Formats: sequence, C-alpha cells, structure tokens
Amino acid sequence: MGKSGKKATRRLKKKEMAKMLMELFQNNPAEVYDIKRIFKELRLDTHPAKLVCMDLLEDLAMDDYIKETEKLHFRLNNTGQVFEAIFNRKANGKNTVTPLDGGEPVLVAERNSMHAMGGDKVKVTLLARRKHHVREAQVVEILERSDKTFVGRLEVGKDFAFLLTEDRTLANDIFIPKRALKGGKNGDKAVVKITEWSEHAKNPTGRVIDILGRSGDNTTEMHAILAEYGLPYAYPAAVEREAEKIDPGITDVEISRREDMRRVTTFTIDPRDAKDFDDAISIRQVAGRLWEVGVHIADVSHYVKEGGVIDKEAVKRATSVYLVDRTIPMLPERLCNFICSLRPDEDKLAYSVIFKMDDKAVVKDWHLAHTVIRSNRRFTYEEVQKVLEDHKEASPEDYNMPGDHAADPNFNGPDVLPAEHYAAELITLNRLAHKLRARRFEHGSINFDRSEVRFEIDEKGKPLGVYFKVAKDANKLVEEFMLLANRTVAESIGKGIRNGKAKTLPYRVHDVPDPDKLIKLSDFIVKFGYKLKTTGSKDDVSKGLNKLLSDVRGKKEQNLIETVSLRAMMKARYSTQNIGHYGLAFDYYTHFTSPIRRYPDLMVHRLLTRYADGGRSVSQDKYEELCEHCSAMEQLAAGAERSSIKYKQVEFMGDKLGQEFDGTVSGVTEFGLYVEINENKCEGMVPLRDLDDDYYEFDERNYCLWGRKYHHRYSLGDAVRIKVARANLEKKQLDFALVK
Repeated sequence: MGKSGKKATRRLKKKEMAKMLMELFQNNPAEVYDIKRIFKELRLDTHPAKLVCMDLLEDLAMDDYIKETEKLHFRLNNTGQVFEAIFNRKANGKNTVTPLDGGEPVLVAERNSMHAMGGDKVKVTLLARRKHHVREAQVVEILERSDKTFVGRLEVGKDFAFLLTEDRTLANDIFIPKRALKGGKNGDKAVVKITEWSEHAKNPTGRVIDILGRSGDNTTEMHAILAEYGLPYAYPAAVEREAEKIDPGITDVEISRREDMRRVTTFTIDPRDAKDFDDAISIRQVAGRLWEVGVHIADVSHYVKEGGVIDKEAVKRATSVYLVDRTIPMLPERLCNFICSLRPDEDKLAYSVIFKMDDKAVVKDWHLAHTVIRSNRRFTYEEVQKVLEDHKEASPEDYNMPGDHAADPNFNGPDVLPAEHYAAELITLNRLAHKLRARRFEHGSINFDRSEVRFEIDEKGKPLGVYFKVAKDANKLVEEFMLLANRTVAESIGKGIRNGKAKTLPYRVHDVPDPDKLIKLSDFIVKFGYKLKTTGSKDDVSKGLNKLLSDVRGKKEQNLIETVSLRAMMKARYSTQNIGHYGLAFDYYTHFTSPIRRYPDLMVHRLLTRYADGGRSVSQDKYEELCEHCSAMEQLAAGAERSSIKYKQVEFMGDKLGQEFDGTVSGVTEFGLYVEINENKCEGMVPLRDLDDDYYEFDERNYCLWGRKYHHRYSLGDAVRIKVARANLEKKQLDFALVK
C-alpha cells in the first residue's frame, strides 16, 4: 500500500519557531492569542512541536517580550523599561504599580517605593529580571500625589503630635506639627493628609483636614469609618440650599403630560425604618381577564437636572451608604425623604413600567410611561407577610423561618385602613411573584437567599442585641416585580438594534464564575458529601449550583457552603458592554428601580426618556467611565457597611470577655482561624500565635491549618468551642481563644 497523499509537515527548528512567534506578535500588537490559535497560526500539529512552542512562550514572557493576559492567552508587551503608573500600596508590603496604558500590575518592594502612597501617579523603571522570579519595578519619581487621607487618633504632645492610624497600608504613625493640628486635642479622631515623606525620614509629615470628635463616641466612629473609605460624612450646605429651592408642587400642565394612575390601587412595601420610598406597585384587573401591574419608580430625573449642583454631588457619591445605625444619602434629604419619596396620600411623579399579564404571570403587553400616582398605603414587610400567612398564602418554608411573624397593628396609626383591607391585591401579587420566581429558577437563576445580621441599637448607638433579617414572601414579592421591570427596560434598548448596534445604556452585568474557583469549591464540598458539575454550559453549572444550595438548606454546613460558593462568583458591576447577568440568568439587565439611592438608575431614567423622544445614542466612552466610577463607589460603600457591622460586633461582645460560645471555623489564613459564633454570627480570630500546641502550616487549597508534629487539623467548617479573649474597638478586632 502506498504512502498517504498528505504531505508531512517539515519539523521547525527552535530558532525558526521563535522568530515566527515574535513576528506573529509584532505584526499584531493589539491582538490577544490563545494557545490553540497560536498552534493553528504556526501550523503546529505534533505534540513535540507544541511542547517546544510552550517553552518558547514561557521564555518570551520571562523576557517581557509578551504578556500573559490570562491563563494561556498572550499579547505583545508594549510597556517600555520606564513608564508611568498608579501606585497601589498593600498591607503585606507587596506593593504594585498599574501602568497607565492598562498593562498588568508589577510588584514594587517597599524598599523601592520612595514612600509612594496608594493612588499616587509615579514614574517607575523595570528592574532586571531574575530567572523564575516575578517581574519587579522601582519608583524613580512621584509625579502626582493622590487625595488619600488617613483616619486615626491624635496623640498630642507639647510641641508636636502624631496620628495613630489603624490603616494597615501604613506601618508608621504620621507626624503633625503643632501649627497643622487645626485645634485637635489629645484623644480626638481626626482626618489627616500626608504633605511630605522624604526618602530617609522614618515618619511621614501630615496636616489635619478635619476633626471628627472624641474617640469612642458613636457618631465620631461612624464618621471615621466613612472617612477611612474616602466616603462623605456630611452633606455640602450649598447642595442642601439648592434642594430647598425646588418646588414640590405638581402643576396641572405637568399632570396633562403624564399617564394619570392616581385612581389605581397602589402601595409601597418597605422595611419598618425606611424613609425614602422609591418604588410602588399598583394592581387592577383589566379586559381579557388580565392583571395590570404597575411598577412605579420615583421620577428623580424630573427634579435633578443633569449637570446641576445636586447632580454633580450625586455623581460624586454614586450611591447611598447604609451603615448599621444610619443612612448617608446620595441625594439631599429634602429630595430623598420628601419631594421624590412615594409617600402615601400624596400625588407623586413616577416613571412606570406597566405590565399586562395573565394568571400564570406571562406578560402579554407592557409599556413605559411617565405617570402621576397616589399611594393608598405604606406597608412594612411584616404587615404584608402577616396577611399572606393569615390567609395560608405564604411559602411553606416561611412558617418555619426565624424572625418576627407578627406585625405591629398600630404601625401606621389608627386612621389608616388595616392591611387586611388590601388582602386580595397582596395575595394576587404574591401568586404572580411565585410564578415569576419559579420560571426564573427554571431558566438557571441562582438561588442565594441568605439571612443578614442586624443589631437592635439604643438612642446612643449602643448595640443591645442581634437579630437576623430573612427574606420571606413579602420581600420576594417586591423583588420579583423589580427584577421584571429592570430586565424589561434593559431588553427594550439592548434588543432594539439599528444599523447593527444598540443604543448606549448602563447595564448591570455579572460574568460567569472563575473556573479555577469552581474547581476549588467542588473539591471543598466533597468533604461534606456533595458534588458539583464544573464543566458544561452556563445552564449546567448554574443548575448544579442551585442543586447544591438546595441540598445544604437547613443543614449545619449551609452557611459555610453558601459563603464558599459566593466566593466562587464574580462581582456584579455596571458597564455599557452587555455580557448578561449570570447570577440572574438574564441576557439583558439594568438598574432602573432605585434612582433615589443609586446613580446608575438615574442615568437609565434619563436615557430611556431621551430615546423615547427619538434622541440619538449618547457617548459610550463617557457612560462607561461613569459605570466604572459607580461600580467602584458601590464597592467602597459595601466595605464601609461591613466595617460598621464589624465595629458593632466588637462593641456588642466587649462586655462578654471570658464567656464561652459554640462556633464554626469561617475562615482560615496564614495568620490564624476566623470563627463565627453560632448564636449571633459575630466573627473573631484565633491568632496563630495562640495555637501553641504545635507548629502549624497553612494549606490554602484545602482551607486548613495542619500541625507538623501531631498532625492536628483545623479546617473550614469545623465546630469549635471558643472563649472571648480580647475586644479592641479601635482596631475593630475580636480575638478568641480555643477552649481545649
């Protein structure tokens, strides 16, 4: 039999292959190539040739000729030897710089930092690379100082003072000349800006920007948390004055421009302590045995004009911040709690998504309209839940959940119609919401229903007790209709493609989970007897996650596995580049329903109005920049909220020193074990230095510490008995000791 007609590929020499690789990247400097595409471009179809290519790619990356943008994805490295970058200071001393051209971060050791601070614009030079070591750089010039400030306690001497800060990125206290104290006294909490830090000085020099008050005072400490995250803790008087000028009245001319829905049964459903009611729901039966459900959102854009004084402050803040005992609003109080708030028995302007749906919650028709509404009643979640439970309309699991099942009958006062008066409407909405929710999960939406820790606080801010906020049917009723409205308006723009491109809109996007984190999750849950499919389609993975979350519900390991599962998820963010929302399993999703407290919603309202009036698409670059800012501010706000909860946890446990509690290992690090107390969810650390019965090593992959000598192992999820050892409010730090 003759030889095959296929011509054998000539074996490339290593030098030839290297030249071809370099030319490939040089000729396509902006292109990112994955490994399969590189093999195809170079026509490498044998295993030995592919191995040689892999070695060459590693060498080129080591020489900084190319960059690995993600695993086995490469592009030409356009960063020169000297470049400008933003400095990122890290608590562990492993500082980095991010090139201004958007390249990958480069390590900068503390000795090579020139005392640069986080956010500083710097000039750096790459250092010669040692084989098998990561690339390092050295700061050679600080081009522009950031606006970063530090918060701490003043220690004032006769001629000078120091700011003692708990900021982990700064190992040294800040020296403050007497003239720069701004009236600060010993023990005051202050905000300080560094003005100078010469290369050979041990301590930076700073000046006081603001005095927050006496250390330990509740308002002082809450403001200190906000200042630590660079968030505002006071509202500018000029913006407040601008809000005072706004006329809250609604003219007949304005009403004539809008769809009048004041005669339709409408109500708000919110937490007991809410003051800003930014959404309301209406319901009535219409022709064809259909339900007309209106999702009415406060029309903030009518009052807050783009580019105005109030708008500029709202852009800067981007979100309201919810600390344990207070709300720091995005808008002035006159707007968020009075003019825009959909308060009962008052005519209010709204932007509404109005659905017509059948008994199966299938939307037959919908439209978007500027409306005028009048809320008939303000409900609390507890009131609605009681109506549903009294009529046996709540989900079976709701009856077994912890929490308050009884509503305060006098919450709205004796002159307000009882909640029972609206039972028919609430029951219908709940039935429709159940169907919407079931359909959402059928399509792959992930079911993360987690309880949240809340504190009962006295008038001075002292925590008296802990309770758990759980989402029951009343909460889910509101959630489902808000999700439906957000998805519907996003689809109306995203699917409305003209000339091959949809108009610009800020989307709420959520990427698929990190595959490596999913594999780690799968390896971890095996220890508890669970399995998770980590490959296949997005639907396969989401269904696997939902099955896991369903299987652990009610089990002792529920909280732990839910926490580890959440860590495998990517963070949701805002972007004009729509990639869909993985967690909700929506191809299009945005935020439309909370413009009082989120700036992206206000942007969406304005753009929907513009496009409905026939306006052209706005600049995508401008709105992408706004999206990035809003995402960053959202993360800062979430950090401040967590920090305030941590402060109250430490304060709550401060008078329980020496007491013992049952707990669960909730985190494992090289510094020790985090343990969460079962009865109140307060979390503290068992420092590694206190585990003195062995020499322990940290196994990051298996979430555990194990002893070299006696092989004792502490793993994530282990049940332990602890004693409260220390409670440091200044550091927001709880230390526990294991009870042997």
